[in-house]
Amino acid sequence: MSGEAVWRPDVPIGPLTTYRVGGAARWFLTVHRVEDLLDVARRLEGRAVLVVGKGSNLLVRDAGFDGLVVQLGDAFAGIDVLDGPRSDEDVAGSATVRAGGAAFLPVVARRTVAAGLTGFEWAVGVPGSIGGAVRMNAGGHGSEIAESLVGVRVVDLRTGEDGSVPASDLDLAYRSSNVRDDQVVVHADLRLRPGDVAAGEAELSEIVRWRREHQPGGQNAGSVFTNPEGDSAGRLIDAAGCRGLRIGTAEVSTKHANFIQADAGGSADDVFALMVAVARRVMDEHGVELHPETRMVGFPPFAEAIGAAP
Repeated sequence: MSGEAVWRPDVPIGPLTTYRVGGAARWFLTVHRVEDLLDVARRLEGRAVLVVGKGSNLLVRDAGFDGLVVQLGDAFAGIDVLDGPRSDEDVAGSATVRAGGAAFLPVVARRTVAAGLTGFEWAVGVPGSIGGAVRMNAGGHGSEIAESLVGVRVVDLRTGEDGSVPASDLDLAYRSSNVRDDQVVVHADLRLRPGDVAAGEAELSEIVRWRREHQPGGQNAGSVFTNPEGDSAGRLIDAAGCRGLRIGTAEVSTKHANFIQADAGGSADDVFALMVAVARRVMDEHGVELHPETRMVGFPPFAEAIGAAP
C-alpha cells in the first residue's frame, strides 16, 4: 500500500533484523515510490544512510545508527514473469523474471517454480530480499544469484542517479558485489530456464527439509563467516572448540557452529564480541583468518577488532 514517505525519528532497527537485537536509527524512512528515493537524494545533506531489506544478514550496534535508514515498502515487492527469451543467448522457452528489490526470496523461488521455471529453487531457504541478495550475491545449495542475474535498476541515494546496470558490471563474487550501502536495488531481472513444476516443488521441499534438519531457527542471521577456500568456516569453528561458546547474551549454536544465536532482549554488542572471540580462536588454532558474511553497522573494522588486545 502506498502512502506518504515520512522521516521518523529514533526507530528501533533490531526488530527489523533476524537477530532482533541492536539499536535505533536517528531517522527512518519507508519508501513507496521511486520518487521517494530521488527525494532522499535531494534531502540527505551529508547524513549517513543505510538501506535495510529483510535484515537477515544485518547487525546494528546497540548505540544505533546516527543517520537515515531507508527500507523499501510493499510496492517494491512485485514479481513479474515475462514470457519468452530476452536475447539471442537465451535457451528456448526461458523467461526473464523481474523481481522488486523488496521481494522475499522464498516467495520468488516458489513463484518461479509455479510458473514452470527452474534455477532459483535454492532461494527458498534464504530469508532475505532480492535487493539484499544482489548486494551480497547470496546463494546456497551450490547456486548463487549471479548465475541467473541479468541486470538491476539502481538508485544512488547520494547523487540521485537512477539507471540500469548489467550484472557484468556489479563485480559479483563470493558473497559480495559493488552495490554500496547508499544504493538501492529497485528491481532485478533474472533469466531462468524452463523446468518441470512437480520436480521443482520436490526440490523446494527437500531444501526446506535439509535446512530445518541442519540449521538452527531462532534469532540468528545465518552463516556468520564466509567459507575459506577449500574449507568450511563451521568445521574450523567447531574444531577450535567454539561450539556452544557464550559471551553475555550471544552463543555459538550447538547445532551449527557457523551460526550465532542471540537471546531474546539481547545485545548486538555481545554478538559482535562473540564473533571476534571465535575468529581469534580460529586464528590461534588453525592460522586461518575468518571474514564476516554478516553486514555490521557501527562496529570497528573486523580485522582491527581481531588484532586488538582481548
